Amino acid sequence: MATVRFYALQEAQSRKPVKIEYPEKKTSDYFAVNVFDKRKMLEYLSKDAFDGVMDCIDKGQRMDRRLAEQVAVGMKAWAMDMGATYYSHWFSPLTDGTAEKHDAFIDFSGSGGVIESFPGKLLVQQEPDASSFPSGGIRNTFEARGYTAWDPSSPAFVLDRTLCIPTIFVAYTGEALDFKTPLLKALSAIDKAATDVCQYFDKDVSKVWAALGWEQEYFLVDEALFNARPDLSACGRTLVGHQSAKDQQLEDQYFAAIPERVSSFMREVEVEGYRLGIPIKTRHNEVAPNQYELAPIFEECNLAVDHNMLVMDIMKKIARRHGFRVLFHEKPFNGINGSGKHNNWSLFTNTGINLLSPGAKPKTNTQFLAFLVCTLNAVYKHQDLIRASIVSAGNCHRLGANEAPPLIISAFVGHMLSEMLDDLETRVTNKKMTPDEKTELKLDVGKIPEIMLDNTDRNRTSPFAFVGNRFEFRAVGAPANCASAMIALNTAVAQELKEFKKDADKLIDKGIKKDEAIFQVIREFIIKSKNVRFEGNSYGEDWQKEAPKRGLTNISNVIEALDAYTSEKSKKLFVENKVFTERELEARTEVRYENYGKKVQIESRILASIALNQIVPTAIDYQTRLIENVQGLKELFGNDFKEIASGRLELIRQISEHTSAIKAMVNEMTEERKSANKIEEIREKAYEYSIKVFPFFEKIRFHIDRLERIVDNEMWPLPKYTELLFTR
Repeated sequence: MATVRFYALQEAQSRKPVKIEYPEKKTSDYFAVNVFDKRKMLEYLSKDAFDGVMDCIDKGQRMDRRLAEQVAVGMKAWAMDMGATYYSHWFSPLTDGTAEKHDAFIDFSGSGGVIESFPGKLLVQQEPDASSFPSGGIRNTFEARGYTAWDPSSPAFVLDRTLCIPTIFVAYTGEALDFKTPLLKALSAIDKAATDVCQYFDKDVSKVWAALGWEQEYFLVDEALFNARPDLSACGRTLVGHQSAKDQQLEDQYFAAIPERVSSFMREVEVEGYRLGIPIKTRHNEVAPNQYELAPIFEECNLAVDHNMLVMDIMKKIARRHGFRVLFHEKPFNGINGSGKHNNWSLFTNTGINLLSPGAKPKTNTQFLAFLVCTLNAVYKHQDLIRASIVSAGNCHRLGANEAPPLIISAFVGHMLSEMLDDLETRVTNKKMTPDEKTELKLDVGKIPEIMLDNTDRNRTSPFAFVGNRFEFRAVGAPANCASAMIALNTAVAQELKEFKKDADKLIDKGIKKDEAIFQVIREFIIKSKNVRFEGNSYGEDWQKEAPKRGLTNISNVIEALDAYTSEKSKKLFVENKVFTERELEARTEVRYENYGKKVQIESRILASIALNQIVPTAIDYQTRLIENVQGLKELFGNDFKEIASGRLELIRQISEHTSAIKAMVNEMTEERKSANKIEEIREKAYEYSIKVFPFFEKIRFHIDRLERIVDNEMWPLPKYTELLFTR
């Protein structure tokens, strides 16, 4: 067996579950112990400081500098009591992860020593170097200044003896360089728009929160095997590898008993998550071998996004303590299911109402229908933008396969709701309704049950499915920052809610009664959004043919899909809702183009290295053995050797064909890469990578995977799928 692979497999098979010291308490006793939450603020802050923070959270007010000093003193005292010696502004730049720079709680004292110090100005704002983060041209490399600013709505926490303060990240010019800044603006937009519509139904509603419940899928791979695969180490996915004889086809992995070593890892993640106030609720085996999922309880969207990024960070750290590596790539293994991050989205009022859950009365059901049709219309009208929010170099491998939603953005609402929407479309007219018609309509609307979970089946093939009291956006990729999808969705829905109110107000101004006006606008939105509703199998070929007839697009090229961000429709949407300026939008789209191009570039280099430095030499070594064997047979049997050695001669021929094809294709791919690298315009370069370089991947892989089936198992240099997927 190949030396590196042999020792890696030997090390992986010898691992035992790590014993973890767990708190001998109920979860509720230590939940959020490492979080500077309201309970800690009440203990460590003055009443004025506490009220100031609450005003920032609840009313969006700016923090007074004087109060910021008080908050900083209290926060530092709490953090030091928790053992923290450093502090850091924690933010999400336009990369695949989070960023932090640690500073100690020290400053010079007057006596020449040091004292613990953390003034309010360092809490509220800092100036990290912004030159090396992606900016899409907003910042030049010689212009280093950027600002991080405290986000009071996401509580500070202590991790690894460091006080982490969630912040936004903007350029010196004030333009957003992160995910949090536009997310907060999108959430503000939907708060205002949704509150205005709620006023039709309940005057007590003064605030609406977008809620998010993410479901995180991931793979675990033994660290030794991971390190023996250059593609996994550098790209997060296997660029070569023949499918295992047994993988997920027996459907025996899903919800099966969790392996002991994996369970030990999961439990430590959960305990650390609970300490950080992350309400992890669910864990289970997923469909593919060595694939798992965890999910928390719903939270306010901004906090949920921060918690998801934090969970991925701690999972990576904890996995290594257990001899694992976590794979968040959307498609790390060919031929089996990839990983997504389902975004369960809904809207809640300050009065405790879920606006996407029907109430028990016609009044609340009408409100539900209003928000339902506004959401459907947003998805239909801005389908290209919503697709752009989730496409990436990794997600393009997963979307459209029979495991994940297709790139056609449609919505599933279930037969019962679909029939009701169709009925409303035909029955409500633009003419004035009689009292009897109004009464009958209200009675019918009032029949919607409050709990619809058993009346609406789930459609796992739909990218945007209604599941009883929320929509599940299933197309988000596993490593993605949820904020990208949530920015697009919340902004689009906010715009449709504004349109809904404007249309209803026009009718009311004409003298039409409020409830009748609302029903008429609901009907209009039902008609506008009807084409986006699809109850069938989104994987089917029939849907691929039907969707274009409905005005639904199917854009599979990542670069072309990303173009939707800078369309006039998207610019108008984001600028009017004050989520992005045109410059910000163009800049982050350029970042996405560049990110795609660089990832394909890296993968092509790694693939070439594996092919030429590992696979081809190994195949030739094995071929040499076969040739020596055939020569020996010829010496032994004379002219009769051909019949005896026919199988070996065929193997020699096949190896020659495959190695020659690999060399030729790698050379062609390299030339195409060099050609693409000469292109200066970012989008054009990325597009060239997508159509000229990327297509070589599967062609080269085909020949390498064929060699894997031919070459002596003991000589093969890379851990195989059977070893990667079933070593636990």
